[in-house]
Amino acid sequence: MIAIIISAPSGAGKSTIVHHLMERFPQLGFSVSACSRRPRGNEVDGVDYHFLSVDEFRKKIKWNGFVEWQEVYPGSYYGTLKSELERLRREGKVPLFDVDVVGGVSLKIYFASSALSIFIKPLSLQVLEERLRNRGNDSEESLQKRLAKAEKEMTYAPQFDCIVVNDNLERAIKEVEKLVRNWILDAANCQLPTED
Repeated sequence: MIAIIISAPSGAGKSTIVHHLMERFPQLGFSVSACSRRPRGNEVDGVDYHFLSVDEFRKKIKWNGFVEWQEVYPGSYYGTLKSELERLRREGKVPLFDVDVVGGVSLKIYFASSALSIFIKPLSLQVLEERLRNRGNDSEESLQKRLAKAEKEMTYAPQFDCIVVNDNLERAIKEVEKLVRNWILDAANCQLPTED
């Protein structure tokens, strides 16, 4: 099974790029991550995330139910369920992962040469802070936690196959699309939509 892994610090544009890839490449299947937090806003269980209680998450860890998982903050778990890979395999889809940086490194180790891992890098931590502040979703304390985590995550970039700097979203999307197109063609010899 081949796979595409997209990782980035929070606010770097990763989810926007992943949504574009899902629209552009019908053979991709979005891997729905699991988390131990409650849904936010209009999030739907099984679509945005598999929402588990902390106890449920820990039980699945104990019973080896994850390909990868981590405790991002104390008592806050995220991971990739083995059942998600099975679902995508049954559907004949190439898994597309939208995961944080540590999860991306873990998935690359799991899939090895069968996965293309792409790190989306913000132009700078200052630009990232501006993006996160403009979202207006976080308290100052939460924002500072995210920025400290992002600074650490930037050090993981060399562990990915490719680094794409998102200083211009449209250009970054085109660059990632080209990487994915070429990689899938090489890996699976698939028929893909032609470039515009």
